[in-house]
Amino acid sequence: MTGHRGASNMTRMDTDLALLEQKLATLIAHTRALRAANESLRHDLAVAIERNREMNIKVQQAGARLDALIARMPSE
Repeated sequence: MTGHRGASNMTRMDTDLALLEQKLATLIAHTRALRAANESLRHDLAVAIERNREMNIKVQQAGARLDALIARMPSE
């Protein structure tokens, strides 16, 4: 019966290893998906930062034009 018990333990070990392999594959897939999402978010953030910088420049330019217009207005 010792041989049977050894075979049973091997089957259980094989099952445990297969389960661990499946969990590891799932973890790797999630890690890859998270890396891709992170890269996409980094790109989106860089685009948003650049757009924000451009908008700040436009606001400053508009403020300067407004100040120039106000300076040209006749005083009462």
